[in-house]
Amino acid sequence: MKSPICDMLGIEFPLVAFTHCRDVVVEVSKAGGFGVLGAAGYNAEQLEIELNWIDQHIGGLPYGVDLIAPTSMAITDENDSPEEIAALVPAEHQEFAVNILAQHDIDTADVYANQHRGGGGFLTKNKANNIIDVAFSHPIKLIVNALGVPPQYMLDMGKSNNVLVAALVGAKEHATKQVEAGVDILVVAGTEAGGHCGEVTTMVLVPEVCKEVEASGVPVLAAGGIVTGRQMAAAMAMGAAGAWTGSMWLTTTEAETSPIIKEKYLQASSRQTVRSKARTGKYSRQLRSAWTDAWESPEAPEPLPMPLQSSVSEAPLAKIIKLAEGGHTGAKQLATFFVGQGVGLMNSIQSTRDVMREFMQDYIEAVERMSATLDE
Repeated sequence: MKSPICDMLGIEFPLVAFTHCRDVVVEVSKAGGFGVLGAAGYNAEQLEIELNWIDQHIGGLPYGVDLIAPTSMAITDENDSPEEIAALVPAEHQEFAVNILAQHDIDTADVYANQHRGGGGFLTKNKANNIIDVAFSHPIKLIVNALGVPPQYMLDMGKSNNVLVAALVGAKEHATKQVEAGVDILVVAGTEAGGHCGEVTTMVLVPEVCKEVEASGVPVLAAGGIVTGRQMAAAMAMGAAGAWTGSMWLTTTEAETSPIIKEKYLQASSRQTVRSKARTGKYSRQLRSAWTDAWESPEAPEPLPMPLQSSVSEAPLAKIIKLAEGGHTGAKQLATFFVGQGVGLMNSIQSTRDVMREFMQDYIEAVERMSATLDE
């Protein structure tokens, strides 16, 4: 295809797949797209393992890494130990979360016992630099910052290693700042997107940003609710050079999504998501459930700033998923995960290769329909 994204990334089709599953990364790149591994939650050692596996299985094809290094957080390198973070979390927030579980017949005795073990989560400066170093020690083609302007260290490493740097934006003014900072690609995400998102719809935001940054030559990947080829065709008609997708890979056979969550996705309509601060401390879109309803109630405490709210939510949600997979009725009612409004179009479980093939075909048919509207 003729697209600056294809030229820049060395791919056949300008479809970028954000996923936390290394198998999906590999399968998308092998099918002509571009897989991006979501590295939030990994520490340096875990990321090294994941990227080594990708390198061994991707056959030299291009891929990327996505990090969450927010511009501002409630913690710094001086107060980011588990004990210091725990001390910043008001007791009422954990008590509220525990009460939600108790109301659904879930034992709450050990909810927060192991919450500080494992992944790297959101990154303070020094942690971010360590993760970035791991990413750049592998043959990545793209590195992406998911919240705010990329750290200067990431931008500098990108230039010195000939790796493109991208950033997600949800508003026109944010796009301008990213271009001024020196990013190579903009991922313009409408409010329909799963995970962290802004308030403006994809249909409005994409042409708005494309017009704003046109003179810079920085290409735009459209994101937010895109799960079909015809949607990518529409985005490209508005000025985008390709699409950034995430939710659509959550129901693939290779995805490590909980079977309970996959089942909920397949049954959900496009109206069954909610945009809330209650999971991470910043607005993110997720599947509506009894858990999200509770946090939207008048009795709920105000969500804490990132990443403190994650310290409140992630441990209970992990317990909920585990119990739901075992058949616990209350846990099934509470179970939720990030997903965009495109979930209403996610109606079957297919292999990643099949999803790619159908997406490409749908795109071709959409372009042909548009071409047919022109007089010969």
